[in-house]
Amino acid sequence: MAVPGQGFEAASGDGPAVPPGGREAELRTAYEGLLQIRRLVNGPADAAVPAPWEVRQPTRAVALVLEAARITPSALDAEGRRTRTGYRVAAGSDPGRVEVTWLGPPGGGAAEEEQERLTACAAVLEGLGWVCLLYRGPRRRRFLEVEPPR
Repeated sequence: MAVPGQGFEAASGDGPAVPPGGREAELRTAYEGLLQIRRLVNGPADAAVPAPWEVRQPTRAVALVLEAARITPSALDAEGRRTRTGYRVAAGSDPGRVEVTWLGPPGGGAAEEEQERLTACAAVLEGLGWVCLLYRGPRRRRFLEVEPPR
């Protein structure tokens, strides 16, 4: 969502549902901007690795990449209940790391599809230079740990 004075904010999966097609132009502009920044600041690495601003704000950068890849973000209603199955991007346990989980409403089947969907998320992120590791966490739920290359 756009925050006044802050520019485009990619869907993290912890906000209201983003209406389909409701912000295509803004999303495209933000993603093209990410790639252009990479080309300008990364020198020979070009757009193949995250730019310094992405490394400083990995949660925002990862959410932007996933939304631009047309992967559905999860969503919450006004009371904080999950209303849609999709990715959730949040800060990881260590600075500079991000965790991507696959969440949905209770009984919605998110747990059954999480390995396949998180593997798809990893493929998109790895294609843009992020390092992704798939783990099994509490209650045997999988999550993706994402970090910039070292």
